[in-house]
Amino acid sequence: MGRVQAPIEGIDVERVTGWFVDHVAGVEPPLVFELIAGGRSNLTFKVTDGAGHAWALRRPPTGHVLPTAHDMSREHRIIAALGPTPVPVAPAVGFCDDESVNGAPFYVMGYVDGLVLRDAEAGKALDPEQRRTAGESLVDVLAEIHAVDPDAVGLGDLGRKEGYIERQLRRWHGQFEKSKSREVPVVDEMYERLLAAVPPQGPATIVHGDYRLDNTMLGDDGRVIAVLDWEICTLGDPLADVGLLMVYWTDPGDGLAALLASSTLLEGFPRRDEMKARYVERTGRDLSALGFYVAFGYWKLACILEGVFARYAGGAGGGDRSGFEAFAEQVVNLGQMARAAAEGVVP
Repeated sequence: MGRVQAPIEGIDVERVTGWFVDHVAGVEPPLVFELIAGGRSNLTFKVTDGAGHAWALRRPPTGHVLPTAHDMSREHRIIAALGPTPVPVAPAVGFCDDESVNGAPFYVMGYVDGLVLRDAEAGKALDPEQRRTAGESLVDVLAEIHAVDPDAVGLGDLGRKEGYIERQLRRWHGQFEKSKSREVPVVDEMYERLLAAVPPQGPATIVHGDYRLDNTMLGDDGRVIAVLDWEICTLGDPLADVGLLMVYWTDPGDGLAALLASSTLLEGFPRRDEMKARYVERTGRDLSALGFYVAFGYWKLACILEGVFARYAGGAGGGDRSGFEAFAEQVVNLGQMARAAAEGVVP
């Protein structure tokens, strides 16, 4: 099998190489593993073999994680099911549930070579016309996700179809309670407030759960060529995805970006109202109750970031640990933004 790579956190190089030899057609060891920057949750590695073939490997973060929070088999199943649909995803290659191989389950997919706009600096790689294309494509792909018939692609049992928001509120508040390292009263307040005001749910669709620009891969023209990070995908209310996209989509003049750095302020990106209008045009859905879903999006993100903060503060995660201290303050800010959205103060 040739010389193996030096140790890298999160990968048992020799055993994972052996798994590739047994399960991936055409692989030519030795393999080189490289952590792809930007992951604060599940870890993604680029895997390259001796012939220059490339794959991506996903595994949970190192250290303690909450049960079901990083379900590799589920994520692999989803991209495999969506492969034949109009939704762009990386090709599913294989799944390993034998923890003796790498200490945790992992899955492998084809490596998609494109651009991920994780911050404003990355966004400068596109010109204004390509940025507009990126924003419009992001909405169009979300519409495609919500147009997939879950039963037709074998995902009809991915989750319960009704009562999605109520279940999400209870789930994320439970995760928040388990992972929090301090009291954050505004998160508890908004949990009760949102639970008492859930809009009626329409027909269930696939819900990505964390749909945003930097969870997609863009081609040279700015179009989305792969949707990434399906770890919390389920069935439910599609407007939850739209609300969360609005949370992430920063307009000029916004007082607080949901992400610590945002590329959508750059010239060319569509504005939030244009994104909403395009989604309505593509789907025909009524967005009159979107304010609730935006508030829910801010609140859910606060719960998620509290878990990430607690995990990184405890030394888990792997790779670059810089900047996680800012998450502590951001959790409180997001709770306050959820309150403002519920009161119609923010878009």
